[in-house]
Amino acid sequence: MRNNEAAAKHHRLIYLLSVAHRRLQRWMAAQPQSTVTPAQAGLLFILGKQDGVLIGEAGAALDMGPAGISGLVDRTAAARLIERRADCEDGRAWRIWLTPKGRSALAQAKTSAAEVNAALTEGFTAAEIDIVARWLTSIQDKFPRSSDEQHGADE
Repeated sequence: MRNNEAAAKHHRLIYLLSVAHRRLQRWMAAQPQSTVTPAQAGLLFILGKQDGVLIGEAGAALDMGPAGISGLVDRTAAARLIERRADCEDGRAWRIWLTPKGRSALAQAKTSAAEVNAALTEGFTAAEIDIVARWLTSIQDKFPRSSDEQHGADE
C-alpha cells in the first residue's frame, strides 16, 4: 500500500503532524525541570556541537529565518545562557557562545531530550522508528526553505 493517495488522505498527515508538534512543544515547556524552552534547547544543542557559530549559521541549523533566530538569540542571551560577540574577521557579523549557565542548561536539556526520545519511541521497533525518521527527514527535501527566508541570516 505504498504511497496510496486514498490512505494518505485518510491519515490526515498534516493535521496529525501539526497536533503532535504542538503537544510535544507544550509538554516539554511545561516540565518542572525545564529551565529552557524547546527552541532555546535547540540553540544550546547547536552551540554544544560547535561553540561560537555565526547567528545565521545557528538559524540555518534550526531552520529559522533572520527575525526568528534574532529573537531567539535575544531571549537566550537575556536568560544569560549565551553571549554575543562580534566576529573578529567581519565586524558586521556576530557569533554566539555558551555561558557557564548555558553549559549547565545544555546538560539538563540533553538528559530531558533522551527521556523524551525514549517516550516517543516506546512501543515501536527500531525499524519502524527508522521509517518515521526517514519520512520526517524527507519533508525537508520535499518542502525546502525558500531562498527569501535564507537571505540575511548571517547577522
